[in-house]
Amino acid sequence: MSALRPTDAGLALLRVLWALGPGTIREVHRAWERERGTVAYTTALKLLQVMHDKGLVVRDTSRRSHVYAPAHDQQVVQGSLVTDLVNKAFGGSTVELVLRARSDRRIHADDPARIRALPDRLEEDPR
Repeated sequence: MSALRPTDAGLALLRVLWALGPGTIREVHRAWERERGTVAYTTALKLLQVMHDKGLVVRDTSRRSHVYAPAHDQQVVQGSLVTDLVNKAFGGSTVELVLRARSDRRIHADDPARIRALPDRLEEDPR
């Protein structure tokens, strides 16, 4: 699969759809406004139409009000974005990504244990 590259606004709308589930434009617009503040209805509609054309969302047109849903699971899109970032910015090295992320941010108390568990998870699912 080629990289899934939603815009920042598209990613925000996908997060709404992942949390909301399939919804009409009105439902998606209201949820997006709760998250972002005032957003024009036509902006949300146009963005969903563009995202549909790019294969990021699917649209059910069997009802009067079209229902939109993400075309891909959250993990698939996040994985594609991370893979793209690792390849472009870190020469394909996930270790360099982790080291950079670790050096730039404070870590939560449970992060070291989660990081130590990564090799076991990679052996289970080597992708």
